[in-house]
Amino acid sequence: MLRRLSLCAALLLAACSGGDKDAAEETPKAPAVETTSVPWAVTAAHPKATEAGAKILAEGGSAVDAAVAVQAVLGLVEPQSSGLGGGAFMLHYAAATGELTTFDGREVAPASATPDLFLKEDGTPMGFYDAVTSGLSVGVPGAVAMLAEAHERYGKTPWADLFVDAETLAANGFEMSERISFLAERMVRLKDNDAARSLYFDEEGRPHPGGTMITNPAYANSVRLIAKGGAAAFYEGPLAEEIIAAVNTKTGGETMTLADLAAYAPTERAPVCAPFLAYQVCSMAPPSSGGVTLLQILGLIEADGRALTQSDEAWAVYVEAGRLAYADRERYLGDPVAMTIGNASADQLIDALISKDYVAGRADRMGEGAAADVSAGNPLAGEIDAPADDASPDLPGTSHFSIRDAEGNIVSMTTTVETAFGSHLMAGGMFLNNQLTDFSFLPEREGVPVVNAVAPGKKPRSSMTPVIVLDEEGQPVMAMGSPGGPAIIGYVAKTLLATLAWDMPLQEAVDLPNVVTARGRVVVEEGAPEALTTALQDFGHEPMSRRLTSGLYGFQLTEDGGIESGVDPRRDGTFLMGSFGDEAPKDE
Repeated sequence: MLRRLSLCAALLLAACSGGDKDAAEETPKAPAVETTSVPWAVTAAHPKATEAGAKILAEGGSAVDAAVAVQAVLGLVEPQSSGLGGGAFMLHYAAATGELTTFDGREVAPASATPDLFLKEDGTPMGFYDAVTSGLSVGVPGAVAMLAEAHERYGKTPWADLFVDAETLAANGFEMSERISFLAERMVRLKDNDAARSLYFDEEGRPHPGGTMITNPAYANSVRLIAKGGAAAFYEGPLAEEIIAAVNTKTGGETMTLADLAAYAPTERAPVCAPFLAYQVCSMAPPSSGGVTLLQILGLIEADGRALTQSDEAWAVYVEAGRLAYADRERYLGDPVAMTIGNASADQLIDALISKDYVAGRADRMGEGAAADVSAGNPLAGEIDAPADDASPDLPGTSHFSIRDAEGNIVSMTTTVETAFGSHLMAGGMFLNNQLTDFSFLPEREGVPVVNAVAPGKKPRSSMTPVIVLDEEGQPVMAMGSPGGPAIIGYVAKTLLATLAWDMPLQEAVDLPNVVTARGRVVVEEGAPEALTTALQDFGHEPMSRRLTSGLYGFQLTEDGGIESGVDPRRDGTFLMGSFGDEAPKDE
């Protein structure tokens, strides 16, 4: 099957899925003293995070080692987007074996969760911001456990050494970004939380301006505990108790328990992969909808053919492909535990959705103008009891980073606390996620169940789309991803289309205007060329102009062994590369 590619055997996958959280009990790891001569590279959404990863790589650390350091710093300096109180998906390419695998650190609903979690007494859905800040939105965080699991398998640098930069910055201070200030002002309830108010606001309740020096002693203490005690220090003990207290004080009930935290285990999954032109594009399987939807978009474009050459019309065809793929996303994708239809398993449904025959049949609907009715298809033969379409708000958030180490191992990781500053609740200097609002607020429609309905122990559907692209020989040629809620899929699809089909350098592809089609609406980035908008209108679309702040971060490997960066100018990220043993990273 197309979606499996040099992966762990089933027995090993099962063993990997429940790994030991206590990294401190591992045999201490040491950086390798011998590496290949390939250049290392790291690109992330904040300069301090990029620098933290670069230090690890320059000393011979692995891509996973650098990922731990990058995430620990991002949670401090970019707290509105991701953090240790959230979740993440990681793709990992192992250079020695050619093995590509993924680690699922998505949050889960606590045991107390019910399908009507976000319904009011009259049966209507809560307002989104009300749900976000209710405390009910907090899922059991998965990022720390996932990183510990990946480090146990692929780490070389001692776990404790990976938190040095995060602890130092938290204790000694860092410059608050303009983006934190801007978003703190927009999220009007953020200052209602005492811990957030003391960090990011002045005495009059105004956000500190960008450039203000911020210290976060509570965060410094948290990463110190995790560095010393491994993941167990997050899921048990004083830090775990502080997380539980923050949630339950807000909800007024026993919404989350220490048992919920102790039960969390990351999952190693097969990636979803499918061919596009001369490449294999690989991404994250459900509970992320990103991989399947991305592969459908690319498959539709290739089957249709008109968008494989850059033109204004190509954008219109790309939009039609997105509308069709998103329609399937709304109906079929969520936690695999809920994706069975009839006798078909979740894996069989995934394979059917990205199969060449099904995608080609869907492409037949892409005519000379915008389709009046873009609805979900039937990927399974015969009559099925199809689920109802999803009803989750799907608002943007998140962060992404891409890393290659000096041995050629690659990490592409997308990480999130969901919306800006997550639930607005803090514990241990960290923002706790509001990931449960990624569930459908309506558990059913006209009596038909929704795949992405709330249930205890279930993972909400995600849009995160970390990508690794392989050539015909199975060698990596690109790693990338983006934040942006459901628009993530469009941001990534646009960039892959431009690089792989239009032969555009990665940076130019990242710079292209964004056009997204989440939920069937066609949205064009402010400032896009008038010819692009006109082409969409001529095709029959009614595009809206909006600010689309993607955060695409990745790199492309060149035939001569070099690395070309892709750094989104819409955010604050940077790219660094160098060689093992460099005295200092090279800022490219």
